[in-house]
Amino acid sequence: MRAQRRGSCISIMEYPKGMSMSDQQAISVNFGKPMPIFPLASLAMLPQQVVPLHIFEPRYRQMVEDVLDGAGQIAMAVFDGAKWEQEYHGNPPVRPVVCIGQLVQHEKLPDGRYNILLHGVCRAKIAELVMPDEEHQYRRAVLEPFGVHSDENELLGVRDRLEAALSNGPLRRMAAADPVLEYLRNEEVPTTAVLELISFTMLSDSEVRYRLLAEPNASKRAGVVEHELSAISSLLRRAEDQHPEDWPKGCSWN
Repeated sequence: MRAQRRGSCISIMEYPKGMSMSDQQAISVNFGKPMPIFPLASLAMLPQQVVPLHIFEPRYRQMVEDVLDGAGQIAMAVFDGAKWEQEYHGNPPVRPVVCIGQLVQHEKLPDGRYNILLHGVCRAKIAELVMPDEEHQYRRAVLEPFGVHSDENELLGVRDRLEAALSNGPLRRMAAADPVLEYLRNEEVPTTAVLELISFTMLSDSEVRYRLLAEPNASKRAGVVEHELSAISSLLRRAEDQHPEDWPKGCSWN
């Protein structure tokens, strides 16, 4: 029998209109019980992120129904390699690190499909995959806590550097700059949460985002975020130096 391991993840909710991100809530995750996994071709969710999903396959409809009767949690996984394209309806391999999502809103459609909202809670690592059986049409996974604990003291100076980068220069023109700055200037919001916010609002490369998910050390994640923001800033500066009249017809940096 497996020991029942529980962990609590502090999570800052960011929900659609009518919900609030101002409150911090502790969400308990039972790491001793297999959790449903929902794999996709690329990373869909990071901690703190809210993701809308349309669930239409029978196996994943059953997954949502089971989750609604349970803790309301799904492990968002990523397929490993390109094998999934040929084996999608089977059980293609998945990458080892997942993001646990809390189901915060759902709508069941007349034909049985679901529209759901998942809120990213925390990272976890797959310790064991549980294959589909007579009771479950979908895979589940025994998970281990991963990168849950962090020390704000390890991130001294990060907040100031990020605020400077987003307040001045090319990054200031990005649509996400103002919302991120609002949280940066709110001392009640942990620096780790701000790093997650930047990761899913300002960084679009799927491999970079998975690298951030798979990195348990908050200080190293901060280094990746700062490096990527610096690269975006350099790209925007080069764009500013070009003249629109020199661009090929129909092209721009917008």
